[in-house]
Amino acid sequence: MYSAAFLFEPGEYDARFHELNARIDAAAKATKGYLGRESWRSPDGRTANATYYWESLDALKQFSSHPDHLAAKREYAKWYHGYHIVIAQVLRSYGDGRLAHITPNERDDRSN
Repeated sequence: MYSAAFLFEPGEYDARFHELNARIDAAAKATKGYLGRESWRSPDGRTANATYYWESLDALKQFSSHPDHLAAKREYAKWYHGYHIVIAQVLRSYGDGRLAHITPNERDDRSN
């Protein structure tokens, strides 16, 4: 499993942004191997994050080459004051089982 975290400083959004953003979201969901997305914004609102989860690196690469995604990459400076991408392989995921998450809970109940 892989994750792609898109960290950014939001700017001003226009109609083109909202249209493209909706199409990118639909393209991600339509990509075989897409597992889900989560997002957050810092308390001061300066930084935001959208993390997408993928079954494989190939699925992530397929999405990243989608025409709408490529268009957004070309136009990003209109809407963001800056960005940073982190691609990571998820090696393990676990919790106490009370919080649902996109990644599987691999906790061994014997380790309590």
